[in-house]
Amino acid sequence: QVQLVESGGGLVQPGGSLSLSCVASGNDFNGAVMGWYRQAPGEQRDLVAIMSSGGSTNYADSVKGRFTVSRDSAKNTVYLQMNNLKPEDTAVYYCYARDFGQNYWGQGTQVTVSL
Repeated sequence: QVQLVESGGGLVQPGGSLSLSCVASGNDFNGAVMGWYRQAPGEQRDLVAIMSSGGSTNYADSVKGRFTVSRDSAKNTVYLQMNNLKPEDTAVYYCYARDFGQNYWGQGTQVTVSL
């Protein structure tokens, strides 16, 4: 059974930093695309950042220069380093993996940026 388990969310002040982690299990994700989406209340789920197995990345324009996605294939883990956080980054962040045409999602972790 495939599982994606996120950790690292929380409350942070504007301008602060947070780091998210996601450990994937139940499959070999070395060839998978892995990354992060987010969903704010009343909004659709949107791409934040993803990384291919070859290291290519794609970022939402709103996070370019502030967020960095990385992965450790040996650990089946993907990370999201978030710097200079803004109130509009507040959302539930979901780990994502796509492998052989199958999409997998984590349960989500809340990130709140507020004074």
